[in-house]
Amino acid sequence: MSDGSFFALDGYHIALGAVGMVVILAHWLPRFVSRREPAASGLLILLGMGIFALVPGMPAFPDPRAYPFPWEIVSELCVIVALFATGLRIDKLSDWSRWGPTARLLALTMPLTILSVAVMGWAFAGMTAAGAILLGAVMAPTDPVLAADVQVGPPQEGGEHPVRFALTTEAALNDGLAFPFVYLGILVAAEGLAPASWGVEWLARDVFWRIAVGTAMGAAGGWALGQVLFVVPRKAVLAETSSGVVALAGVLLCYGTTELVEGYGFIAVAVAGLVIRRVEADHEFHRRLHDFTAAVEHALTALLLVAIGAVLPTLLADLTLAGAVIVLALIFVVRPLAGWVALLGSPLETRPRWVVALYGIRGIGSIYYLAYAAGKVEFLDEEPLWAMVGFAILVSTLVHGFTAGIAVDGLSSKEGEQP
Repeated sequence: MSDGSFFALDGYHIALGAVGMVVILAHWLPRFVSRREPAASGLLILLGMGIFALVPGMPAFPDPRAYPFPWEIVSELCVIVALFATGLRIDKLSDWSRWGPTARLLALTMPLTILSVAVMGWAFAGMTAAGAILLGAVMAPTDPVLAADVQVGPPQEGGEHPVRFALTTEAALNDGLAFPFVYLGILVAAEGLAPASWGVEWLARDVFWRIAVGTAMGAAGGWALGQVLFVVPRKAVLAETSSGVVALAGVLLCYGTTELVEGYGFIAVAVAGLVIRRVEADHEFHRRLHDFTAAVEHALTALLLVAIGAVLPTLLADLTLAGAVIVLALIFVVRPLAGWVALLGSPLETRPRWVVALYGIRGIGSIYYLAYAAGKVEFLDEEPLWAMVGFAILVSTLVHGFTAGIAVDGLSSKEGEQP
């Protein structure tokens, strides 16, 4: 130790201790008012902001505007694991009528949200067409990582309320379906508003091919992983060893190979989770696998949320009044109205319909999409894009985090819960 002291303060070790303290506090403090941790995500961001601003010697996290790659990688891993775990949670697929609200959310709510946010970004914030399209795409999906409070419970727990089922399946599938619009923003940024030059390519490759390949690869990968875990060799199956890391490795294999053949890996891992539950559906390994992947997901997410808190003051320096209004309009007006309109005529009653419409949580997926796009092409609106995404995540984690548990717990099992 060059300074001659017994303890040498090192920024890295200060950060380790500080991050550890933040994660503990974020999950411990809510216990004084509730037995659950509904506000943990928001507290992780707020405490991350405070600890990196107040504790001396803390190292700087890489600015996502200058160094998007590490943010892309960590957020990608979070979403991959979360999507697979989300697929695992679904106990019953046989009653296809239950998927009606999900189909409405995917086919109507998400496109309406993308269009509304893009128009607001272009008309009110003065964004370029490419930046406005990208803003709509990254803001539209319900996040599978931060939506745990409004999703169905672990495998084999039973009782999947239609509200939880709709939000779970929406979160599982809309991440991959937002990707065509991310690519649309990239194409417009690179080639301009001239659909004659890229329109057919976008529809053929980014919409039809990548969605179809992602779905097929996920189904095949989930079936193959199910055989490896539960079937072959019959007298010594891997599932009996509780080897969750092997299953997670299979998910990474499914995601990587899907991306190599130009499919949407997010769709693939969600479908893989759904399919693997159909192989030995009542085996106890599904619960252990879910708990293992959930633990990995929570650890990665906690670190990423603290990192978001660390850089958020810098990002918010570029937040304009128009940008803040767009974010607030998205969370409190656009998503609720788009969800409500899409669910008109569905079996959901009034209160459950409002809960589904209101709880489109923004989160880690938005970080990934924006970091991915920023690494592909330069966007003139990059600073306001990051500012609005950061603000949206902060507002969503606080508002939805503090209220989601209350909203869902208030739904009576008599309001359509499946046995």
